[in-house]
Amino acid sequence: MAGARRNAPPREEVLAAAMEMIAERGLDKLTMAALGREVGMSSGHLLYYFRSKDELLLRTLEWSEGRLGTERGRLLAVSATARERLDAYVDLYVPDGHRDPHWTLWLEVWNHSQNADDDARERQAAIEGAWHRDLVALLAEGVSRGEFRPLDADRFGARLRALLDGFSIHVAIGLRGTSREQVLSQVKEFLDASLG
Repeated sequence: MAGARRNAPPREEVLAAAMEMIAERGLDKLTMAALGREVGMSSGHLLYYFRSKDELLLRTLEWSEGRLGTERGRLLAVSATARERLDAYVDLYVPDGHRDPHWTLWLEVWNHSQNADDDARERQAAIEGAWHRDLVALLAEGVSRGEFRPLDADRFGARLRALLDGFSIHVAIGLRGTSREQVLSQVKEFLDASLG
């Protein structure tokens, strides 16, 4: 067993492989056995590290969100207007298209949340909270600079994220008549009308 652990790939490689499998083959093809074959580990060894497929999915989501969080931070730190950075935030939020692997993973984690334990719910809330805090800070900055009309940044941010989530689900599942481009256009219209 010690030899197997010594030769096991780092967790990040396992999580990256899981994300790649979701992107290439879809979530239904991601099994512990298939992932184990991909990374050269037994499914038992994967279960030792992740306890369950639900835990593997949540850890993969946390890993993916960490990468998106870094990208979001970079986009929000550029020297640009609050509106330009808000548009970049929206662009990063909305899925690339039907079966976007990140959103496929989110949908599965949300689906399993109904029966998740408190720890899993807190970890999911932490991911959601990071997106929300960044959005609220950006909206408040836009208001303070006079770029946006006065508004309650927290309430508006919650509503905007609900709108983005709804549209993003439509894009991710491939609902006809809801392309990424159409969603971005509708969100732009909404923001133009709402922010003044």
